[in-house]
Amino acid sequence: MGQHVRVAVVGSGFGGLGAAIRLRREGMTDFVVLERAGSVGGTWRDNSYPGCACDVPSHLYSFSFAPNPDWPRVFSGQRHIRAYLERITDAFGLRPHLRTHHEVRLMRWDPDALYWELETSRGTFTADVVISAAGPLSDPRIPDIPGLDGFPGKVFHSARWDHDYELRGKRVAVIGTGASAIQIVPAIQPDVRRLTLFQRTPPWVMPRADRAISAAERRLHRALPFTAAVRRKLLWGIRELQVQAFTKRPDELGLVESLAKANIARVIEDPALRAALTPSYRIGCKRILLSSSYYPALAQPNVDVVASGLAEVRGSTLVAADGTECEADAVVFGTGFHVTDMPIAERVVGAEGITLAETWRNGMESLRGATAAGFPNWMTIIGPNTGLGNSSMILMIESQLNYMADFLRQLDGLDAFGGRVALAPRPAAVRTWNHRVQERMKRTVWNTGGCTSWYLDANGRNTTIWPGTTAEFRRATRRVDLSEYEVIRAAGPREGVRSAAGERETVR
Repeated sequence: MGQHVRVAVVGSGFGGLGAAIRLRREGMTDFVVLERAGSVGGTWRDNSYPGCACDVPSHLYSFSFAPNPDWPRVFSGQRHIRAYLERITDAFGLRPHLRTHHEVRLMRWDPDALYWELETSRGTFTADVVISAAGPLSDPRIPDIPGLDGFPGKVFHSARWDHDYELRGKRVAVIGTGASAIQIVPAIQPDVRRLTLFQRTPPWVMPRADRAISAAERRLHRALPFTAAVRRKLLWGIRELQVQAFTKRPDELGLVESLAKANIARVIEDPALRAALTPSYRIGCKRILLSSSYYPALAQPNVDVVASGLAEVRGSTLVAADGTECEADAVVFGTGFHVTDMPIAERVVGAEGITLAETWRNGMESLRGATAAGFPNWMTIIGPNTGLGNSSMILMIESQLNYMADFLRQLDGLDAFGGRVALAPRPAAVRTWNHRVQERMKRTVWNTGGCTSWYLDANGRNTTIWPGTTAEFRRATRRVDLSEYEVIRAAGPREGVRSAAGERETVR
């Protein structure tokens, strides 16, 4: 048996690093962070495509307990966000806990020993508690296109960008028009000979009010940290007010829609192209994208927009669903991730001996976005229905870290009575929570807006987005309500496991 730890954290993006920092701040040092790649950063390490940046302002897209006064722009690029994550890894002393190149292949609950067994690509661990922070934007999704295997050119996903391949002078096809594609298209358009964009559904795109943050502002934030906190509070408050329209009054989004249409009309003169780029669904139903360079790029003479999805590949010829054909040297997929069918769920085996994927076969469900019925002492950061349509995910992550910290405090309190102990959410509590979430979801723009988005699972249920404000979620996850959990105790004595510090401890 490998090393035993109190907590195993899976993943080292914002969620995993946030969990590790919170554990340290709670006085816990008996934990590891298991990361499949060679460095921290999660989606901000994996996505390094041209133009990659965040669409949430930097001062809101960072931890409240680790402000960065030196963000260079209102909306930071991937390089600066990744550097921030590396910096806080050092600042909070996480390196000794980090286990890179440790891909978790299987997590199995031992109902007798009351701990998790984790098989990784570099050995095994056991852990009293698992915090799964693998994240929903971690496993790229490439659609199954007939003939793609026979394409003689280069093929890659936006999250696996091949920087060794020279796009200059090539005929490039970009598949998809989501958050990644609208950043890639303007970044590569000036260099490529021909760019063909395959669009199944046009996105709503608003101008991106980006600018450099001046040296004077940065000096002010360094000298008076409360000014950065005020800036963050203002950014947060604006988004909290906006969310009411998304969740309760979608009809009020008409004004925003007219602004977005004006944004198209200002740049796109060709009536046919303008019609192709104008969505037919309510704004906000899919994620609203921010770009001031996307439409200008599409108006350039070396760009074609095919208002239809890619259906087939015949040699170097790409064929759209509407029959349009084009030749390409390279195909870039901006087709998103496995969000509502998280691949990590296949690797988690719970108390009944079945996988989390099997438990979730009819849709993901958890208690307060964190714990799943049948999976004791197992918790997700960015779990089901914790996503946001208009604000910073870091706010949701910090709320889940509060819940995680209280979960561990409750466990420690129960442990004090002697014997190993675990907490498993009651199925009735999970059902009640999810019923409440789905009832609130019914009137939101994500369900009523007339689109099919990546927020919805195969059954059409929105298992991704939180249908309320971040403040409501913060209140709902402040503490663990033990009445929602079953307390499981070990039946009898078991011989010792080795702790992270190396000393032998008797497990009863």
